[in-house]
Amino acid sequence: MSDTTKPQAQPDLTPYARPEEGTNPPLLYPAYASTVRRAPKEPLVWLRHTITEVTGPLLGERRLGDLDHDLTRHHRGEPLGERIIVHGRVLEGDGRPVPHTLIEIWQANAGGRYRHDGDQHPAPIDPNFTGVGRCRTDAEGRYRFVTIKPGAYPWRNHDNAWRAAHIHFSLFGRAFVQRLVTQMYFPNEHLFFQDPIYQSVRDERARQAMMSSFDLSETVPEWALAYQFDIVLTGRDKTPIDEDH
Repeated sequence: MSDTTKPQAQPDLTPYARPEEGTNPPLLYPAYASTVRRAPKEPLVWLRHTITEVTGPLLGERRLGDLDHDLTRHHRGEPLGERIIVHGRVLEGDGRPVPHTLIEIWQANAGGRYRHDGDQHPAPIDPNFTGVGRCRTDAEGRYRFVTIKPGAYPWRNHDNAWRAAHIHFSLFGRAFVQRLVTQMYFPNEHLFFQDPIYQSVRDERARQAMMSSFDLSETVPEWALAYQFDIVLTGRDKTPIDEDH
């Protein structure tokens, strides 16, 4: 058999650890009404990780524009509302930074309305705010967005239902099995008590992992307040996933 026809050795695959039970919200949480329709009816079947899941994706700089990280500069005029900086680090469970990984965010405007046909509640659409952005982490796993603080908004989950202000995050990590979609909340929010998406995370440590913290050190005088939000992709302190993505 020639060297060109010898069977190739298979790479040694190290699967990523599954999250500890109780860390992430349950797929079926009746207080969050839409999970009743969306949750699987049968137990999940865990599949062995293959090379497809534990390698990639490779997302190059060509996917990013110079202003993709600044949601306040996507239009000719400035959006209405409180300008904020959202920054932090993306980390592995052991504290190692995750460099050069793609982060995408989406959110409502300052009036609590998404620029989407499915959002028809009576709040104004801001013509200067689309509400989506993206960036890549640097060599130390750091990221930074400039945006507008979103407003709370009504939804029809229960009587007089309002969602606490939040920003949606999507991260790709080092591999497909690290894909994380989650929500970042703001401190001292008064709607947590009736937000079933927040309440579905039963572990208090995991709840805190979804909470940003006010960061005066990164606030820009006379321009923008700042919030820090670190995201952990694996391990015991993994940031909880958002099952509604």
